[in-house]
Amino acid sequence: MSTRPPITLFSPLRWLALGWADLRRNPIPGLVHGLLVTAFGGLLLMLAHERFWLLAGAFSGFLIVAPIVATGLYAVSRACEAGRCIGMPEVVALWRSGDGRLVRFGLLLGLAGTGWVLTSAGLITVASDVPILKPVDFLRHVVLRPDVGLFEVWLLQGALLAAPVYASTVVALPMLVDKKVPVHVAVGASWRAVATYPAPLVLWAVVIGLLVVLGMALALAGLIVAIPVVAHASWHAYRDISGQES
Repeated sequence: MSTRPPITLFSPLRWLALGWADLRRNPIPGLVHGLLVTAFGGLLLMLAHERFWLLAGAFSGFLIVAPIVATGLYAVSRACEAGRCIGMPEVVALWRSGDGRLVRFGLLLGLAGTGWVLTSAGLITVASDVPILKPVDFLRHVVLRPDVGLFEVWLLQGALLAAPVYASTVVALPMLVDKKVPVHVAVGASWRAVATYPAPLVLWAVVIGLLVVLGMALALAGLIVAIPVVAHASWHAYRDISGQES
């Protein structure tokens, strides 16, 4: 019999509350992760701010691979559940463990990010009337284009490509940290979770996206808090979902 609350449309709010509580209980690892992500994002902006496709590729790839970076925070949340606090040495030890499952998964996610950028660039190159070379070109000739079509198709394409990546990772990555299971078993569990609880997990994807966009909109500084809260909350999403089977 399950000892976890049922998964409902209100579950993402519960996960966020628990993620925030974990960050408050053990803030250093989470804030270090958030600062590193923010610093890396600032570096990308500085190096590629006038080269739209390089910037889009770097950010898309990083955001898709970011769940791998967050694996250390899953371990922090697991320790909090057990009444312990672990610091950066334990997180670094997890990163340096050389877990081949996480390495392979990270490479697959990196390939997915590359595929998104290439297909996105292909769509815009073929469909746009003018070359899109800088971010301002994309804003002017795609986002603010007077006729309806290209931007909406670009968004739909992104959603169709992001959906299988999300479905493959939402449960899989915390499970790989929590259990010694093969990658295909974790990915299968993740897809089953999405099939079993489609509405709550679609809502959770939207919440994650909104928090990341808000963090980026605040001159990236919002990511310092958004990244660890989302990572900790993702651990609790995994625990609640996997707890339904116990």
